[in-house]
Amino acid sequence: MLTRFALAVVWLLRLLPLQFLAPLGRGLGFLLYLLGRERRMVALTNLGLCFPQRSETERRRIARRHFQAFGRSLLEHGILWWSSKERVQRLVQIEGVEHWQAVAGRPVIFLAPHFIGLDMGGVRLGTEYRVVSVYSRQKDPAFDEVLYHGRTRFVMPELYSRQEGVRSVIKALRRGLPFYYLPDMDFGGRDSTFVPFFGVPAATITGLPRIARLAGAVVVPAVTRQLPDAGGYALTFFPAWRDFPTDDLTADTRRMNAFIEERVLEMPEQYYWLHKRFKTRPPGEPRFY
Repeated sequence: MLTRFALAVVWLLRLLPLQFLAPLGRGLGFLLYLLGRERRMVALTNLGLCFPQRSETERRRIARRHFQAFGRSLLEHGILWWSSKERVQRLVQIEGVEHWQAVAGRPVIFLAPHFIGLDMGGVRLGTEYRVVSVYSRQKDPAFDEVLYHGRTRFVMPELYSRQEGVRSVIKALRRGLPFYYLPDMDFGGRDSTFVPFFGVPAATITGLPRIARLAGAVVVPAVTRQLPDAGGYALTFFPAWRDFPTDDLTADTRRMNAFIEERVLEMPEQYYWLHKRFKTRPPGEPRFY
């Protein structure tokens, strides 16, 4: 019942212009920061591990700004889920499309790290292009239904659950569909290797180099950032990676994390610090959360 009420509020608020919706979202995020002790502690733990050289005051400032950016994105999801295609396209601008066009004719994996604007970039692509992606079913049926609707209401993508494995994804890549891939969360020890993320060993799935090798695909990073004030979002394509993959899965996975680190340093408040990124630990190491 509470989920349906929250979704109804988001549905109504989408009617507001961005210059009113954005500050409302930041206010919601600040409230979540104050009340959400558990997730606040997860964010502060992550920031402490990744930025030990920064003061506690600075890390708390980043955490507050992260919650505000997160709250804003929550409310602006209403535009993704229920507004017109034209409004979604105004909300999210695309930059660097020439980097995608430069590898036209080859299977392409879009490396899409978990920044605040991740869904915005994915839905924006879906207003014009057919893509393939992997999703996780949500526990709440009402939220799962809305999320699925939001991702499939324009150009119908091919969506596969994480439990289905990668065989269907590889087939879609070989047919020419780009793969919008989100491989930078802690999914446990299976198919993962421990590579540094800001110097801390992090269980990181090796799917990016494995899928690239099996499909003969090229990696084109696609990062979505939230623009300041009420400026919407920008999905930026980066140049395709050369000499990837190699014969070393661990080195390739470390390269992915290093790229994400560079983007995090550009906008530290926008990385998804609410996720327990270091939940899985190497044998014998203590837990962080």
